Amino acid sequence: MRAVVVERYGPPEMARLVERPDPVPGPGQVLVRVEASTVNSGDARIRAGRFPDGFGAVARLAFGFRGPRRPVLGNVVSGVVVAVGPEPRGRAAARLAGTPGARLAIGDRVCGMTGVAMGAHAELVAIARAKLAPIPADVSFDDAAGVLFGGGTALHYLTDKGGVRAGHHVLVIGASGAVGTSAVQLAKHLGARVTAVTSVRNAALATELGADRVLDYRETPPEELGERFDLVLDTVGALSPATGRPLLAEGGRLLLVVASLGETITAHGPVKTGPAPERAESFATLLELVAEGRLRVVHEAALPLDRIAEAYALVDSGRKVGNLVVHPQPASTRRRPAQQRPERTPS
Repeated sequence: MRAVVVERYGPPEMARLVERPDPVPGPGQVLVRVEASTVNSGDARIRAGRFPDGFGAVARLAFGFRGPRRPVLGNVVSGVVVAVGPEPRGRAAARLAGTPGARLAIGDRVCGMTGVAMGAHAELVAIARAKLAPIPADVSFDDAAGVLFGGGTALHYLTDKGGVRAGHHVLVIGASGAVGTSAVQLAKHLGARVTAVTSVRNAALATELGADRVLDYRETPPEELGERFDLVLDTVGALSPATGRPLLAEGGRLLLVVASLGETITAHGPVKTGPAPERAESFATLLELVAEGRLRVVHEAALPLDRIAEAYALVDSGRKVGNLVVHPQPASTRRRPAQQRPERTPS
């Protein structure tokens, strides 16, 4: 199979397309023919060896000192099951029972996240069935891939960490990114009033997604707002606990998607941070919202796998809008089922 490998940390050009052996699904796994994956901020950090303040030594211990220990990056998968591994036993079987992926079969359209195993920037990936959710018939492979990373993070922070409810006033900083575009829509879906902070060029998009008010971060830095919010969701690392707390109304919560090691260790009370879990049940919820037309998946024009260095460069620039989808399969072999709706890009 074709796959992109990153053998040493460095610039986008370190990502190279090579031939690798096809993976074989183990117990409780399936082999997925990857129709769409994404290049997100997490992938870019690992490729570059560029981690949030304080996490450098810990991250290199986990991922590799000079380069990724697992050279095929990417943890978002959207595609078709082409093989099913042996049935798991014991605790693994118990964990699989009742999950959306429990009854997957060859030919099923699925999506999910591989976690620290990565491996999604390839034509094929072996992944645990418990990590997958079926794709509804009218949701495209691109939309399924695009909603997982940003949508899953936004949903976790707003509901589990933030306890958002109808009537809350939510400030979303970085409203045009993968997390931010989902957060604006999900907060509105849950009955909140949303103030979005983004650039002038993306203000119209934030409004289209449902923001009640849009602020230009250059004109009005978030920490200088003379208002109070029930939830402040910072998706880009613009705030610290010290600069964010003054923005909170009584009982409010400061949600830091990007934080240093020190901020992560000392976060308490109204300050919440940390990684979002990758739950197939959450993916199923998001996919249902997409299928119903309640959640729009915003992404740049998709790129083929052999142009992944361009995708990384765009992520590094900080100017990516929504998600950035890549297509591992050659254009000549890609298939779009008749029931799929057209891929959508931001206007």
